Amino acid sequence: MSTYLRLMILSMTLSMILVGNPGILVFGFAEQEQTEMITDGAENHLLYPGTSNRNIEEGGDWQMVKKNRNQFLVNGQPFYVNGFNTYWLMVFAADNSTRGKVTELFQQASSVGLTVCRTWAFNDGQWRALQKSPGVYDEDVFKALDFVVSEARKYRIRLILSLVNNWDAYGGKSQYVKWGKDAGLNLTSDDDFFSHPTLRSYYKAHVKAVLNRVNTFTNVTYKNDPTIFAWELMNEPRCTSDPTGDKLQSWIIEMAVHVKSMDAKHLVEIGVEGFYGPSAPKRAQYNPNSYAIQVGTDFIRNHQALGVDFASVHIYADSWISQTITDFHLQFTKSWMEAHIEDAERYLKMPVLFSEFGVSTKDPGYNSSFRDALISTVYKTLLNSTKRGGSGAGSLLWQLFPEGTDYMDDGYAVVLSKSPSTSNIISLHSTRLAIFNSVCSWKCHWRCKKKDVLETFLNHDEV
Repeated sequence: MSTYLRLMILSMTLSMILVGNPGILVFGFAEQEQTEMITDGAENHLLYPGTSNRNIEEGGDWQMVKKNRNQFLVNGQPFYVNGFNTYWLMVFAADNSTRGKVTELFQQASSVGLTVCRTWAFNDGQWRALQKSPGVYDEDVFKALDFVVSEARKYRIRLILSLVNNWDAYGGKSQYVKWGKDAGLNLTSDDDFFSHPTLRSYYKAHVKAVLNRVNTFTNVTYKNDPTIFAWELMNEPRCTSDPTGDKLQSWIIEMAVHVKSMDAKHLVEIGVEGFYGPSAPKRAQYNPNSYAIQVGTDFIRNHQALGVDFASVHIYADSWISQTITDFHLQFTKSWMEAHIEDAERYLKMPVLFSEFGVSTKDPGYNSSFRDALISTVYKTLLNSTKRGGSGAGSLLWQLFPEGTDYMDDGYAVVLSKSPSTSNIISLHSTRLAIFNSVCSWKCHWRCKKKDVLETFLNHDEV
């Protein structure tokens, strides 16, 4: 019997246990309501590939992700996230010879219950650029992004769309500065992207173009599409020219409000890596190195900006601490996550999504067992938060690839068909979250008579 099938049988068995005693309130719902909810949950969350596709295509329930205090919600139910990154989807969709890989990826992700994908909604001034120059777009590439959104919807996968890069890949802030120089602006640093009014206007125009785009496959405007989970202002913003963080903070405040002014329905996040800055010197002990406090980001302060709905954090012990694999990487991962979950609860009152994490196969000492241990550490730390109704809202693995795309691999790619042990860990975590999302109301915070049954399952590592 396949792992997937065993998980489904266990899921439905647990569902029956949870409603076995008539009249008992389960997670805030009466027995009859709970039975209906689990039936819906089985259709919407547990039977990942098939039934849900028909629901959407036939106009079934597909609602926006919302936020209530420190939890994500969909239709009043919790939405804890098990997801992934694949940044190149738009570029692959722009070429008929590689477009099928987008569909293949979503199929495979859906088969292990992954529900959110983070990808780029930018490619500025590069090969196969979306934005060829400020405000000038390649319609074929925009149609490729339309395809990505449409395919994600078919497989009931929601998207976090990032709007610009801090780094040079796919253009980034350096391309905006180059455009500014070409227009005769006196610019001296790539960080002028954050402060020069003309470059800010370029970025705002791009945001407007993406949010108001009408999908050529679905005829749904992006800003009205529940397939989009959230807008990300920037991938890993840093402003090293201003370690105080003031310059970046000003940009975040302006751009978060700008996005919300056009789209109040979707959630907004910044895209920062989670480094602690000058506003919280006592938290700097959790930073991975002494340099992190100097890059112009400030986790707590950044996320207090009006219009920011949830926090983002990345986890790269092998990049930040030591490339050589050691058990300390796992210890750091756990303490890094716990510190940010605590801050999200105590100071920010919002969910925190660990939106990139992984380990490179190129690291000295790497083996697949360590990758599995890292992923398990992330998942267990999140489950500890989930069980008490905490702010740990989910994670996105960096990164998921279909077969035949090895030439794009940066060392972090996970190909599910080639990594059965990793695939099993991901699938089990998806099932745990799917059950929790299906049987618990956001009000319960695990205070119910069925807690022990669910907790036993959530802590059980084998199926």
